[in-house]
Amino acid sequence: MKILKILFWTLWRIWFYILVVVPILVMFPFLVLSILSEKTYPQFFVLARLWARIILYGMGFYYKVEQEYELEDGKSYMLVANHTSMMDIMLMLLLVKKHPFVFVGKKELAKLPIFGFFYKRTCIMVDRNSSKSRFAVFERAQKRINQGLSICIFPEGGVPEDESVMLDEFKDGAFRIAIEHQLPILPMTFGDVKERFSFTFFSGSPGRMRVKIHKPFETMGKTLENKKELKDKVHNVILDQLLKFENTK
Repeated sequence: MKILKILFWTLWRIWFYILVVVPILVMFPFLVLSILSEKTYPQFFVLARLWARIILYGMGFYYKVEQEYELEDGKSYMLVANHTSMMDIMLMLLLVKKHPFVFVGKKELAKLPIFGFFYKRTCIMVDRNSSKSRFAVFERAQKRINQGLSICIFPEGGVPEDESVMLDEFKDGAFRIAIEHQLPILPMTFGDVKERFSFTFFSGSPGRMRVKIHKPFETMGKTLENKKELKDKVHNVILDQLLKFENTK
C-alpha cells in the first residue's frame, strides 16, 4: 500500500508540473501579446484565470465558497489570505473574477523556467532583504492602483517551513500599502489547501477546498498608527476561521 501511495504521489506531482507548463506553452503567443503593455493587463488576467482553472480542476480539486461580501465594481482592494500551498495562487485567481489584481511576491520566483518569464513582467517583485526594494513596492503598487487594479499579498511573507503552524505572524507590507493608499483590506481564509497540496512532495490528494470571503476592513481615514491594530484584526479573523474549518472536517 505504501509503495502504491508513493507511486501515486510521484505521478500526481509530475502531472501538476505538466499542467503548469503545457497551458503556458499553448497560450504563449497570446500571453506575450497581453504583456506588451500595462494597458492590456486585464487580457493577461483572463488568460491567467484560464491557466489557474486548468491546474486546479486538472489536479482533481474543487472549492466551496462561503461569502460574506461581494467585491464592488470599479473598486480596488488589498486582497490577503493565508498561504500554505502553490495552489493558493490558482485559488485566488479563480475567486476574484471581475476585478483584475496583481500579486506582490518574492523575486526568487522570477528564476523559475517559463513561469518566471511572465511572473517578473506582471507581478510586483520584492527582495525582502533589501529596504530599497521594499520601498519601491509602494511606488509600483500606487501605479497599479491608479490603473484600477487591486493588490494581492499573502501577509505571512511565505509558506511556514513548519507545516504544523496554522497561521504564521503577518508582515507589515500589506497593511502599510493598504493604509497609505486607503485600500479596503479584504481577508480570505483558505481551508484544506495544506492537506490537499502542501510543499511536502509525498502528500496530498484530490478533493474539496473550503473558502471564506470575509467582510473588508476599511482604511479610510486610518494612519500608520493603526497598522498593528488592523494587522491583528485581520490575523484573528483568518485564524478563527481556520480553527472552524479544522473543527468541521
